[in-house]
Amino acid sequence: MESFMTAGFWVAVGQIIMIDILLGGDNAVVIALACRKLPPKQRTQGILWGTAGAIVLRVILIFFALQLLAIPFLKIVGALLLVWIGVKLLVPEHEDGHASIEGSDKLWGAVKTVIVADFVMSVDNVIAIAGAAESAEGDHGMALVIFGVLVSIPIIVWGSQMVIKLMDRFPVIITLGGMLLGWIAGTMVVTDPALLNPEVMPGIPKIESSAVVRYGAGIAGALLVLALGKLLVARQGRRVASSTTVASPEARGRLRRILLAVDGSPVSDRATQRIIDMRQDLADPATLDLHLLNVQRPVSGDVSSFVASKSLEEYYQELGDAALTSARGLLDAAGVAYDAQRRVGPPGETIAKEAQARQCDLIVMGTKGAGMAAALMGSVAQGTLEHASVPVMLVK
Repeated sequence: MESFMTAGFWVAVGQIIMIDILLGGDNAVVIALACRKLPPKQRTQGILWGTAGAIVLRVILIFFALQLLAIPFLKIVGALLLVWIGVKLLVPEHEDGHASIEGSDKLWGAVKTVIVADFVMSVDNVIAIAGAAESAEGDHGMALVIFGVLVSIPIIVWGSQMVIKLMDRFPVIITLGGMLLGWIAGTMVVTDPALLNPEVMPGIPKIESSAVVRYGAGIAGALLVLALGKLLVARQGRRVASSTTVASPEARGRLRRILLAVDGSPVSDRATQRIIDMRQDLADPATLDLHLLNVQRPVSGDVSSFVASKSLEEYYQELGDAALTSARGLLDAAGVAYDAQRRVGPPGETIAKEAQARQCDLIVMGTKGAGMAAALMGSVAQGTLEHASVPVMLVK
């Protein structure tokens, strides 16, 4: 019992919960959309039974993964996969339009969709959780797995909207999650039996098992994921970064066509209020051509393999409408005319493309300012600055 009260146990529990929340968001989308066609009385049952089946299946898969990690070189292979998963987490993903399986209007059809989808989409979760559990001190890997999964899956299912919004507003969470996967990958490499056990493949040079080696490998893995992620993101935005400028207050009176990007946050409301104030600076306020835009991050292509495209469109529309509500209220109250649009894609790049397509003179958006998130990986505002070919005004 004492082993369950050690710092190592609770650190591993925290890692498992964070991994499940970061990598399980798409699973939550599948659960919600697969069950949305059920009658209201059966919807909760579908979510509960589907989630229960997914938990049992996940625990079984991780149990076998823990056993397989004892085979020489499999930890190294798993570490390479985790590095790839971590980098993929950091790089914006474009929307994948293919879809093949409809959400069912029958209870057990929806439950089957949830379980099958979780099985197919859980490879990354299984590898990462097995690595985190295996690296913990003591012989309680399965207890860690069961406890961590039981805690995190309800958070994902019932708090998926909150988790998605939290990650959208604080990109550093995603960055730290990717680095966590890199950390686990690094510690997995230096604990592989082929590199550690003198009796396993004696011809291969061995390394010393110590806390310094594990921590050093973990730090190296985290930094590798961060560096690769930043490199790939920089390549995406490099082609137009040099043309970006920030609008000066003197330019306001000459601007006519403006794109206002909002996400429903307080800083978006402040950006909206800035537009209302700027309108009064125009010689003829009626000439202002305002385009209101919300961009939703796309779910992974795996989700669209289990959810009909129509259901995904409805899902994006619900999120987009909710994000636009506050800005619409402020503009309507001030009597400012506008047209509102919803888009799906990498936010910064999509905002910049929309401004270019509409031949806007200026992009206005809220920002929390330069902080840890921007320094590590970049925010939506920074992504817009990197891609925009017109001036960008950032409102704090």
